[in-house]
Amino acid sequence: MMQLHYFPGNASMTPHMLLEELGVPHQRVLVDRANNAQRSPAYLALNPNGKIPVLVDGELVLYETAAIVLHLVDTHPQARLAPAVGTAERAVFYKWLMWLSNTLQAEMPLYFYSERWADGAEGAAQVKRHAEVHIAAMIDQLEAELARHGGPWFGGEHFSALDPYVLMLCRWTRGMARPARTLPRLGEYLQRVLARPAVQRVFASEGLTQPYV
Repeated sequence: MMQLHYFPGNASMTPHMLLEELGVPHQRVLVDRANNAQRSPAYLALNPNGKIPVLVDGELVLYETAAIVLHLVDTHPQARLAPAVGTAERAVFYKWLMWLSNTLQAEMPLYFYSERWADGAEGAAQVKRHAEVHIAAMIDQLEAELARHGGPWFGGEHFSALDPYVLMLCRWTRGMARPARTLPRLGEYLQRVLARPAVQRVFASEGLTQPYV
């Protein structure tokens, strides 16, 4: 049985939602960040970066959310959570998956942990302020993509592994000056993703409370 090492509301949410969408039996293993468990020797043996999530699938140990996403969609092609390999649609899927992981998600720590990039409270506040501006511009890109194709899901007509990822990152903006939910297309889209039974199960099992996004 697969094991997902997770913490509620963290980057493990995306693979957790995908596992639920796929109906794959799995065990969740809590990595208690409140007690710095991600820095324990046992966890560092799985992920030397001390970050969440980790997926253990038999002898395979995977970290990095986007890598876990690709592993799950590739090992469960019948679920059609990504376009067929070798197609132009798959290339666009790769583009957005990498953008979510390497561009939007990568900016988030500068907002949430700004003190790590500055000396003193004033510098940290400046880092956080600039990060929020950058994140807002990226959220505008999500809104523009939904407007461009007009489909119900981020990839267009079909629900895909991109949708849990977009939901997770948009959720992280809920305390910002302009949350993703306040944009017209994104707001409606996020409610569609939240309405999926698999997503509802994840929010319930992780004990997440309102506002969800």
